[in-house]
Amino acid sequence: MADEYPRDRPHLYLNGGGATEAYRRPNQTMDPPVLPRRQRAEHAARLGEAIAQAVGAALVQMAARDAAFEAGARGFYLDIEIPQGSAGVIDQLADRRKQMEVVAVRPSAGVDGALTAAVFVPERASSYFADKVEAYRTTQTERGRPSNEPLISRIDTVRLATAHSLFTDPLGLFPEDRAERVWWEVWLRDGRREDFDRVARALGIGLRPHAVRFPEREVVLALTEAATLDRLIAHTDVVAELRRAKDSPAFFMGLGGAEQTPWTDETLERLRPPASEAVAVCLLDSGVGRGHPLISPILLPGDQHTINPAWGADDSPRWDGHGTRMAGIAIYGDLTPVLIGRDEVAPTHRLESVRILPPEGDDNGADLFGAITAEAIARVEIQAPERRRVVTLAITSNSVARGRPSSWSAAVDQLCGEEAAQRLLVVAAGNIREDLAPADHLVRNDVEPVEDPAQAWNALTVGAFTERVDVVDPVYAGHRPVAPAGELSPRSRTSVTWDRQWPIKPEVVFEGGNLAHDGAQAGVALDDLQLLTTFFRHERRHFTTLSDTSAAAALGARMAAQILTSQPDAWPETVRALIVHAAEWTPAMWARIDGCHGRKAQLEALLRRYGYGVPNLDRALRSARNDLTLIVEDRLQPFIREQGRPPKTRDMKLHRLPWPRAELEGLGAAPVEMRATLSYFIEPNPGERGWTRRHRYASHGLRFRVKTATETVDEFRARINQSAREEERAEDADDAYLDLLAAPAPRGPAVDEQWMLGPLRDKGSIHSDIWRGTAADLAARDAVGIFPVGGWWKEKPQLERYDETVRYALVVTLRAQGSNVDIYTPVATEIATAAVVLA
Repeated sequence: MADEYPRDRPHLYLNGGGATEAYRRPNQTMDPPVLPRRQRAEHAARLGEAIAQAVGAALVQMAARDAAFEAGARGFYLDIEIPQGSAGVIDQLADRRKQMEVVAVRPSAGVDGALTAAVFVPERASSYFADKVEAYRTTQTERGRPSNEPLISRIDTVRLATAHSLFTDPLGLFPEDRAERVWWEVWLRDGRREDFDRVARALGIGLRPHAVRFPEREVVLALTEAATLDRLIAHTDVVAELRRAKDSPAFFMGLGGAEQTPWTDETLERLRPPASEAVAVCLLDSGVGRGHPLISPILLPGDQHTINPAWGADDSPRWDGHGTRMAGIAIYGDLTPVLIGRDEVAPTHRLESVRILPPEGDDNGADLFGAITAEAIARVEIQAPERRRVVTLAITSNSVARGRPSSWSAAVDQLCGEEAAQRLLVVAAGNIREDLAPADHLVRNDVEPVEDPAQAWNALTVGAFTERVDVVDPVYAGHRPVAPAGELSPRSRTSVTWDRQWPIKPEVVFEGGNLAHDGAQAGVALDDLQLLTTFFRHERRHFTTLSDTSAAAALGARMAAQILTSQPDAWPETVRALIVHAAEWTPAMWARIDGCHGRKAQLEALLRRYGYGVPNLDRALRSARNDLTLIVEDRLQPFIREQGRPPKTRDMKLHRLPWPRAELEGLGAAPVEMRATLSYFIEPNPGERGWTRRHRYASHGLRFRVKTATETVDEFRARINQSAREEERAEDADDAYLDLLAAPAPRGPAVDEQWMLGPLRDKGSIHSDIWRGTAADLAARDAVGIFPVGGWWKEKPQLERYDETVRYALVVTLRAQGSNVDIYTPVATEIATAAVVLA
């Protein structure tokens, strides 16, 4: 729907203002878990025999250790199989007092829903599971149930673990030949790096110098055979998890370029470069050809870097000038209107470039791209420490994790959320590389998952849509676009097939071009349907094309830099929130969303395809008289630990917003809209351990709720407490989600059915939703509550992160579209008056 008034007014900042309130946890009853049915004696005998064999083999293995390779606490790893529906037992397999640790969890082969957990057991605790089984067999509780039943009944069998047991990537990636020498990601247990390095050298394992550190894990790259890893695991306690080092980053390169024009010089006459201290878009890519006349005024020599001096900082033929193509779009957008225009060209931001991809004859494919990403960002921050920047990564690995964190994506999350320097990273969702049939491309989009590291919670992940449907080149007469206008670009990836506990990705989509077909051949990239940009060999030609999620990510970074230029003090969380908040679905997308008729599973699939839609810069930057945006930046402390007690939820924030109540009440039954977006960064704790309550990936979660028209503030507080309690009850997020979908909708003030997404929005670390109703109803909805839900800061007190404070950005928009009413001025006046009084 078109805006009826110009967007000529700044958004209104509230500068915190949330009232901190103690979280009051209601009394709750916990239903006991449903346990597998077992014949007690038979199960105890079978499981006891399996444990005896596994521990016996482990004792023989330890007795045969070679002192040259031994390190750490003497012990062994056990593989414990868990039946379907018993994931909650994972947290009971460890005992911190005995230094027993669950190190890795993976799906069991051939049994849907079954899991296999690898547990490190110190030698002094070697009888732990046998003792539990014996008590299960011979004793009972006061209620007449077998002792240890919640643990023992949920274990199918136990065996001695090998390197294969700690492998958490898809099983097809494990080398069939155990003597094949390949690169591995070795996820080390906390504090074991020195022991690992020593034993690795003794075993002849090749190591890369880069490492990525997380709260409980350190990830290194090792070149060796599976058989050697078996020796490492048999002699040490250092390994928590194994994954394959992923292939070299892969991304789609635009093909060819349009016929070049001689207009570069004319454009340069109109160019007004930004100041040297301006906001920057930092490209982590194949380098940038700084010699291009449209780039050299924007990219200063000191802002061009490389992680390897032998490579140089310029772009190279190996990557077909990808970094230079990204640079053109990150600064100018699509160059076509720039070249044919006559207005002044005044970019708001500069460029920074760090080459992270090697030239011909070199390869960093077997390196930790998380560490490389961190090193690249460090270089620009050392060079220009005071500069505000948006970091852009359009390089993705063709490894698809289906939402599961990797060392790379977790490093991205860590870089965004570091205490000393929060950062905004814009990451491409990745492209489908294989030929695409001209049939319904959306089927293919939905089954091709977002690529690594775009599953990062804190990054803004960008997919591609397209409005480009006109094929005018006579050479391709008869060709038709694969995607209709307003639909997802043919090669863009989605998170439709991910498990439901993972974030909605991509969050937004930008123009990524289209493919064309003649009814017979696979879709092909035509210049008519791509974005025009700069070519890295400017001495040959100045322009080429770029498409897909690379082009979309460059546009997303450009918008983020424009917002940051307009709001130089905005937090990265706020910039991300404004981009998502300013996104709207196209008519083509809305047609499919409306067709869901409220069916949540179908709605979630479309949300995971389109994200929140296509962002609009004007909407992100400015309000109108009948379209008001309020921005809050605030902090809270999610958890607290009192002496001798486990951590508990501490604070929630209640924001009483300056509402245009009289103006809304005057509109009565007129339809209005409210949108709310909450953005924050989490601290990651990766490691494949089932993602249960105790082993959550995220440090914490935040949620928002808006007061209904009929609630008192006290009733609203009670509802917030109830919402937090319901989330905390679930063993993991996926079960909570399924419960919410399956349960009948409650009635009364505890539920608000006018929100479009409801519980679907509560994924990841950014949440956005739309409420529609009458103006009279909206007039009384003048309070927003922000409250925490659990994370590893709460569940792992030994890591001592339970007293951290967190930042969040809350963006709320009121739209009285189609009404001749000024809701902006009374709110602006109230905020200004409050500021004067406070001063």
